[in-house]
Amino acid sequence: MKFRFTIGRKIGTGFGILILLTLVVFILTQNNLNHARRINKQINELYNPSVAQLTELKLLIVQSKMYIVKWVYVQTLDNTQEKNNLRLIINKKYPKTKVDIGVLSAGWEEDQQIKMAKLFEQIDLLFKMDKEIMETLTSFEDYDDAMNIMFMTSSVDEGEINQLTKEIVFNLDHSILLQKKNTEKVSDKMVKSFDVLEMFVQWFGLALIIGGVFIAFFTILSIVKPIQELRSILVSMGKGIWPEEDIAKREDEIGDMTEALNNLVHGMKRTTQFASEVGSGNFEFPYKPLSDYDTLGKALLNMRDDLWENERILEEKVRLRTEEVVRQKEEIEMQSEILKDLFKQVNDSIDYAKRIQEAILPKQEEINNVYDDAFILFKPRDKVSGDFYWFAQLGDKFVVAAADCTGHGVPGAFMSMICVTLLDQVVIQKGITDPSKALHGVDAGVKHTLSSHQSGEMEANDGMDVSLCTIDMKTNVLEYSGAYNPLFIIRDGELLVTKANKFAIGGYYKGQKVFDRNEIQLEKGDSIYIFSDGFADQFGGPKGKKFMTKRFKQLLIDSQELTMAEQRIKLNTTIEAWRTENDVIDQVDDILVLGIRIP
Repeated sequence: MKFRFTIGRKIGTGFGILILLTLVVFILTQNNLNHARRINKQINELYNPSVAQLTELKLLIVQSKMYIVKWVYVQTLDNTQEKNNLRLIINKKYPKTKVDIGVLSAGWEEDQQIKMAKLFEQIDLLFKMDKEIMETLTSFEDYDDAMNIMFMTSSVDEGEINQLTKEIVFNLDHSILLQKKNTEKVSDKMVKSFDVLEMFVQWFGLALIIGGVFIAFFTILSIVKPIQELRSILVSMGKGIWPEEDIAKREDEIGDMTEALNNLVHGMKRTTQFASEVGSGNFEFPYKPLSDYDTLGKALLNMRDDLWENERILEEKVRLRTEEVVRQKEEIEMQSEILKDLFKQVNDSIDYAKRIQEAILPKQEEINNVYDDAFILFKPRDKVSGDFYWFAQLGDKFVVAAADCTGHGVPGAFMSMICVTLLDQVVIQKGITDPSKALHGVDAGVKHTLSSHQSGEMEANDGMDVSLCTIDMKTNVLEYSGAYNPLFIIRDGELLVTKANKFAIGGYYKGQKVFDRNEIQLEKGDSIYIFSDGFADQFGGPKGKKFMTKRFKQLLIDSQELTMAEQRIKLNTTIEAWRTENDVIDQVDDILVLGIRIP
């Protein structure tokens, strides 16, 4: 078999040389770094800590000499700071330092370990002598013994303690110097090791550069340049530009690629021509795949057959679909007309319901016939409302109500009509003016009416919140009962609130409902307000929040200088401004406020 120096062999040979050189440099570097790491660990964990501990021990010896001299020459109490410091050195600091140096000395040379052991014996002797002085001079009376003082001062100044301290300090300085020299010695070894590594890295680095340049030049000449030529041809083919002539062949993998590319170009030219013919509707144009493995060619033949069949099917579908669209268009137009008629009928029905509701509700003029200074602010959310107001005069009794039925719009309007009818029956027909008894009768009527037509679930939710007042126009005594809706009376700028019972008319309530009867003696100039929750619950303002009851109360208090008619205008202007202050917010509920000023 003929040997071919293929691209793989060319690249493998070049990179093999580079990898070998790199591996040599890596091994040398790794060995040197491990050696340096061991030396650095020896310095950081042995010699530097040894120097630090020996220096600490020297400082303890010097401090102990200073404290024992002061102990002898200065008469002080036994628990002074200096005496306690000396005890701390002898009893705690020195034993700890001795243990730490003992652990470190295990890594020293043998002669240094022997010297350190002798040095500890001297230090133990020194501290034993210090303890004798400390035990002798424990009180002021001990300092009066001249012989003791003379002996101890001579020992401290020029005697055994002084000489022993100097000898210990000298030996410690010598040990510290030895440890520093050890540090310098191993540091020099590490530096020399790095110097050797630097030399090897320089030489092998130069060899890598030269080898890299050679391999790069060889690769560009034999591989990169031919591949760039093939790339240029492929880029042109990607733009739809086919080479006019075949590409010259070579005896390596690039030559194999060249031959395959030439075959591809020939096949694509034939395929392009076939696709063009099929696209123009020539389904009988001859075409043969490049080989039995030419999936693209086979797919094109299948596509031609499918397109041929689909064209026939689509023509039939277009015909049928056109007929269906025409039929559906006619049906949609007919349904649209039906919906328009239905929408008009619904709107007409709601408009008629609005007229019915307006006819049922009393007029502003009727309440003004009884009280000149009164107003009604009634703003349904939709055309018809679940809120309603009601009043009637029975002799000297004037009965007035403001109610909020479940829901709004058409459902609320039906509920309000039921409640208005029940109020007429209870108050006008039966003559019941006591508000608590009247509400009890209306509550029973609502339950009876709804239980005949609704399920238990709906019955539990449907009902009415109401404020009902009866005013005796001779005595100005007001009787009030309420379901959720309170009564406001403003007298001399102060707002008086009479709370309602916390259950609704008609709604489900566990237990027996008993509506409280509140009796209030009115005074001239009192302003009476009954209302639904729609005003306080309206969203708006700078942050899009509810108006709230607190702000509603203050608005009523601030409006007392106005007539009731002027108050109605102010209330309406205020709530509309609140609703549209930041963004226009739709009215969220029916709004009802009724006000009367007692003459």
